[in-house]
Amino acid sequence: MGTDSYGLSRVVGEKGVLPQRARKLDPSLPCREAEMLIDVESLNIDAASFKQIKDDVGGDPGRIAQRIQDIVLERGKMQNPVTGSGGMLIGRVKELGAKHPAHGVLKQGDRIATLVSLTLTPLVIEEVKAVHADIDRVDIRGHALIFASGIYAKLPEDMPDTLALAALDVCGAPALVARYVRPGMTVAVLGAGKSGALCLAQARRSLESRGKLLALDISQKALDALSAIGLCDEALKVDATQGVDVMEAVQKATGGPLCDLVVNCASVGNTEMASLLSVKDGGTVIFFSMATSFTTAALGAEGVGKDVTMLVGNGYVPGHAALTLDLLRTEPSLRQLFEARYV
Repeated sequence: MGTDSYGLSRVVGEKGVLPQRARKLDPSLPCREAEMLIDVESLNIDAASFKQIKDDVGGDPGRIAQRIQDIVLERGKMQNPVTGSGGMLIGRVKELGAKHPAHGVLKQGDRIATLVSLTLTPLVIEEVKAVHADIDRVDIRGHALIFASGIYAKLPEDMPDTLALAALDVCGAPALVARYVRPGMTVAVLGAGKSGALCLAQARRSLESRGKLLALDISQKALDALSAIGLCDEALKVDATQGVDVMEAVQKATGGPLCDLVVNCASVGNTEMASLLSVKDGGTVIFFSMATSFTTAALGAEGVGKDVTMLVGNGYVPGHAALTLDLLRTEPSLRQLFEARYV
């Protein structure tokens, strides 16, 4: 794949820097030969980023919209300068460059969700139409450019866009859980939001009724919703920023041995030690939270003498979109939960 397939020509003033790391991108038209032009309808801002923005501006929808517009105007992409994270978008194919690999796969007018981060996606917002603070989404009028290397999913016809978008936003998480969970394991999922619910559903499927599945969150309401549809064997109401308290709760729930695998889907910072202290020596922690400090995680594991494999969930696993949409299609109670929360 040629270097321009990664969008290097869109980086402003930093030679050799990839778009995700760049301070600023050039989102101007026309669409270039290895790009796809999208008419954008909605941005699904990642949970950590949206929470930071919402908290910083006091929750006012107008100020949330303005902050997002300011970031995009300054950077040519949606990359929160505090969290460093972005999200994804939904829109309609407007133009395919002559050398974009979607030729023969997509056509003008097809509706897609991008599965690459907004942190590397050249973006222009002409108008923010609505802010949906409860589901971390803003509806906009604008355009985005997807490089040849950018992954995407054609939106399914058997579910609402909002439902598909909510699931596809975090589809790398359950796909990686499917890779690592085996029957007989004790698994804990930290965070009861979108990615947490999908990870629990996949873990339950992969455990094949052998093992134990724990859900951890600070919200009793969120935990009750997961318990009500059988997504966990035990729900633990904990503050994940209090690592020792979480460890003690997990010890009690497991009878002492702790977990083989901990999946961190928290949307707040300072949850690294809760994950590390809850896993057995020789176990694995998967960090999906964009609020994770990997320096803290590495030094924290060393500091407590924990022999643990730490994985960074990068959002892409081959087949991740199909796996996640299949979970919604084959788990009616999970789909109902997502429809109640995100549609």
